[in-house]
Amino acid sequence: MRAIRIKTEHLYNPLGIDISHPRIEWNCEGGSRQTAYEITARTDGKIVWETGKVSSGEMSVRYGAKLHSRQCVELTITLYDENGIGKEPVTAWFEMGFLEKECWQAKWINVEEQNLTQVNTRPVSYARRRFNVDGTGQGRLYITAHGIYVAYLNGRRVGDAVLAPGTSEYTKRLEYQTLDVTEYLQEGENELLVCLGDGWYRGKSGMNNTGGNLFGDDLSLLAQLEVDGRVVCLTDENWEASNEGAIRANGLDFGERVDATVGDGRFPTEGYHKIRTEDFGYDTLVCSNNVPIREHERFQGKLFITPAGEKVIDFGQNMAGYVSFETDAKAGQKIRLVHGETLDEKGNFTIANFQHESMAPEKMIYQEIDYVCHEGHNIYCPQFAIFGFQYMLVESDIPVEQIHFTAHAVYSDMEQTGFFTCGNADVNQLVSNSIWSMKGNFADIPTDCPTRERQGWTGDAGAFVETGVYLMDCYPVLRKWLNEVRLEQLPNGKVPGVAPKNEVPGAFKKMSDGSAGWADAIGIVPNALAKTYNCTDILEENYDALKRWVDFSAKRAKKSRLKAKFKWDKNKKYIVDTGFHWGEWLEPGVDTKTVLTETIMKGAPEVPTAYFAYSAESLAEDARLLGRTEDAGKYQSLSEKIKTAYRAKFLPEGRITSDRQAAYVRPIALDVITEEEKKTAAQTLNEMVIANGYHLNTGFLSTPYLCHVLTEYGYTDTAYRLLLQDTAPGWLYAVKKGATTIWETWDGKQEDGTVHDSLNHYSYGAITGWLFRDVAGIRLNFGRIEIAPHPSEKIGHAEATYLSPLGEIRSNWYYRDHKICYDITIPDNCTATIRLPGCKAEECRGTIHREVLDGAESTT
Repeated sequence: MRAIRIKTEHLYNPLGIDISHPRIEWNCEGGSRQTAYEITARTDGKIVWETGKVSSGEMSVRYGAKLHSRQCVELTITLYDENGIGKEPVTAWFEMGFLEKECWQAKWINVEEQNLTQVNTRPVSYARRRFNVDGTGQGRLYITAHGIYVAYLNGRRVGDAVLAPGTSEYTKRLEYQTLDVTEYLQEGENELLVCLGDGWYRGKSGMNNTGGNLFGDDLSLLAQLEVDGRVVCLTDENWEASNEGAIRANGLDFGERVDATVGDGRFPTEGYHKIRTEDFGYDTLVCSNNVPIREHERFQGKLFITPAGEKVIDFGQNMAGYVSFETDAKAGQKIRLVHGETLDEKGNFTIANFQHESMAPEKMIYQEIDYVCHEGHNIYCPQFAIFGFQYMLVESDIPVEQIHFTAHAVYSDMEQTGFFTCGNADVNQLVSNSIWSMKGNFADIPTDCPTRERQGWTGDAGAFVETGVYLMDCYPVLRKWLNEVRLEQLPNGKVPGVAPKNEVPGAFKKMSDGSAGWADAIGIVPNALAKTYNCTDILEENYDALKRWVDFSAKRAKKSRLKAKFKWDKNKKYIVDTGFHWGEWLEPGVDTKTVLTETIMKGAPEVPTAYFAYSAESLAEDARLLGRTEDAGKYQSLSEKIKTAYRAKFLPEGRITSDRQAAYVRPIALDVITEEEKKTAAQTLNEMVIANGYHLNTGFLSTPYLCHVLTEYGYTDTAYRLLLQDTAPGWLYAVKKGATTIWETWDGKQEDGTVHDSLNHYSYGAITGWLFRDVAGIRLNFGRIEIAPHPSEKIGHAEATYLSPLGEIRSNWYYRDHKICYDITIPDNCTATIRLPGCKAEECRGTIHREVLDGAESTT
């Protein structure tokens, strides 16, 4: 037996972390059961920590010695199988960043002679420093910026990460990266050159932050280059900078204006000036402890002419990223590129679907590249912008056929972990769409869409997290985002709707923070991660924030609207009928603006009260897991009282009376009603779905739970019919319309071809979680595996592979000779509870094949 997929803090061989006692984890391969592990840690060949041989089947351990800044630790892991035999050890490593602020000797430098304040007009700046190195060794560049940076050492781009240092609540938390520059260094003279663009710090990202400069209007750099721990170059007053390079304007959603006749086509050749030092300090600096954003899949695309005569390239996949190109040209020839998600109802290019309804110029999402060629061979790739697109309009005085374009999908470097196929091609496309919407919206943090808003909405992450953990290894990205949520939490405990902030907080922003279902993501997301990754660290990190949120909700519940203020009701103090709430959001058949207005004016307490009960119970469960006994009792009691109040108000006769499916899904999924009430509600829900022609009418909050609730209460056939619905509102409608991502609304492209709203919004892709959890039946709960598939001839067969935190799990079922055949694989060193229709539950290891007569009843 040997260790595979070894990670430190959920990262493969991380360079530059600052977690003082990182968790080391692995999977097992080549044996049935791990009986012991042995780990030896070395630095510079010397043993700095060792576990000895530990008799345990656990596949993780926390590093047990004190770590130091810059320390590189090589891990040697030996596993012992069920026979006590240990194979050849496997190695991995991690390296620390700076654990003390005193490690920083570099100064912050402002690379502009005076701060340029007008968004979407500012050129990229280039800062440089020449330095000497006597002998070469291990080189490390510690670097961050107010803006986006790209570093070059001796003319070579350092690393392959893009859009660094990423987004954050800059004034409270700024990440820096540790880059290995060993191969770029040379003995004697070297030159470090860093390009700086606006990015999230001072640029415009999305339609709401119209003026930019959200965190400041400076463009600043902090960099420290060391060789074998000795500083050889750092930012200080000896640097010089120029903004006379090729990129004349830049912005994340705006794009880039490039004049390749300026400078040498990339970097400035003149206009260098002395820089200014700034006193921003080091207190907000942290290691990223996250995966970088990188380029991934590439697409070539096909050129076609629209009815309006436009030259457009279809890359075949909606994505977030950008397009590079190369061509031979004469100096002064021009190329203009505009990126869009779709064509309009006439088949022409459009970007109207993701614009603000006012179409005000300051709110426009341009997604445009304007490039002036230099003489000869031109090669270009954006560095300071990212777009949401499938189509690209091309305008040029060069024949388009002579320009070679390549689209690059850009997203956080997450490993895909979930793979699902079945006998229905449309469902397979739906799964692909879900994965691509996750890729398109996970660039450093989870966002709602890569075009219009580009915001880290809490509600979207909460709705999708249980699906996301199947599809991709997203723990580091979500952990980073939760850091931002906590920083934005208000002193009174209100949780923001968006983190990090994406606009200047106005009256509406302040009012809408603390919306039920959205704010509850502070508990929903950590709990999903903890259960999947069998790791309570994430609960500990977010415990106080969740507690403050629940305490805020309790205080808010004690306030009542005027109409209820003077009515006596013993349960009134547990009903939340004040505050702003988005509610179910975007329910089909409902005018969203009308519902929102009525909620603001009259209140709509059912949704916030249900989530109040849910979060209180989640907090109680977290308290139990973390050994906080007093809190566990307190918040469990609170949750039970809220549930009692909920049932008294919304089920006065023991039944729900709403005509909306969400009102039945929510209390079942959030466990706020009794088991008998759940059965009644599920039966009514099933009848409502059938009466609605097997169409759903749930919105953002309840759609992720809809099919699971139906399946859990015996209405699997109805769940499958919902899945396969190909008219709106239904998941396969978009697929039939050619979608390659998940849309924000069910009818994003209407029957007449009219297009509206974002076509890359991952929330409704949460149905894919049902395919893994219920159709294939793969479930993880704090290190315990359960396989409980629900087969149906409606999709013929299904096969799911999940590279889980415990190892590779496979669940495959198909029909043969009036039997349902199951092929299941459990990771080495794991046991799973297998629950098949018509069979008793059994505990299994390894690979299992079972055949069950079709139509057999389930037993336990």
